[in-house]
Amino acid sequence: MELPSVFVRSARASDHPWIVEFNAQLASETEDTSLERERLSRGVAALLSDPAKGRYFIAEVDRTPVGQLLITPEWSDWRNGMLWWLGSVYVVPEQRRRGVFRGLFEHVLGAAQADPGVAGLRLYVEHHNDVARDVYSRCGLAPAGYDVLERLWDR
Repeated sequence: MELPSVFVRSARASDHPWIVEFNAQLASETEDTSLERERLSRGVAALLSDPAKGRYFIAEVDRTPVGQLLITPEWSDWRNGMLWWLGSVYVVPEQRRRGVFRGLFEHVLGAAQADPGVAGLRLYVEHHNDVARDVYSRCGLAPAGYDVLERLWDR
């Protein structure tokens, strides 16, 4: 089976509907959660209009979006540099295990390593998502020794 040619680019405002749909699918698949679409839509629009919040990258095959990855910057005083948190990672089911995530990851890794202000990459993954853990491991990501704790509320 021939693997598709994956093209990775920064997201544009016109990608909004794709990103909303990909995020809704991601929440459904990984957390069995149905996100409220209007809130999700506003959240994606807010990020797309303010690069300080983060940046989405879109993977395309045959000029059709098939995956996404979000980077969210966090300052690390310990490292005197930015850490880019990888999130909202999604690849459409029919394109999985065909190099789409690797294309996204390598694109972001290259951009991070070329930026002297970036000290590293981080991401979180569900404890029981063994498929994702395997993919991330093959890309050189390793457990950091931390658990992510949270307290969320609706606004």
